[in-house]
Amino acid sequence: MKKAILLLVLIISFSSCEDFKKGVKDGYNDATVDADGVDRTQAKDGLTTLSGEFSYYADAAVLQVGNSAIYGVVLNEKMHELHTMGKPYRTEDTDGVLVQVRGKIIPKAEGEEGWPFNIDIKEIISVKEPSVKNEVIKIGK
Repeated sequence: MKKAILLLVLIISFSSCEDFKKGVKDGYNDATVDADGVDRTQAKDGLTTLSGEFSYYADAAVLQVGNSAIYGVVLNEKMHELHTMGKPYRTEDTDGVLVQVRGKIIPKAEGEEGWPFNIDIKEIISVKEPSVKNEVIKIGK
């Protein structure tokens, strides 16, 4: 009886190990999304998918992913296209819009001002209205 139980445990162990190896080999475990909502998966083209709130004002653009990760956005054609796509969802120039983009993450050069990482947007996946409107108290006119 002990041999039968031991044999059953070994068969189950080997079969679950094989499934794990197969899952990793087939790419099931390649995608990792961290607590900030960043999909750290990089396709063969080296681009990373980020989802967050995009804001652009006075020659500065940022992408806030989750509550703590903020990326500077490289000012290029795609950034301006993203800003234009978000205009229908903004009531003020400083309002942000929810976006999902793919781009290349670039570390900040030493001695340069700004966020630790910048993103050079290569592809715009989606642009949406924020689910919660920012409530700003204005003083004066």
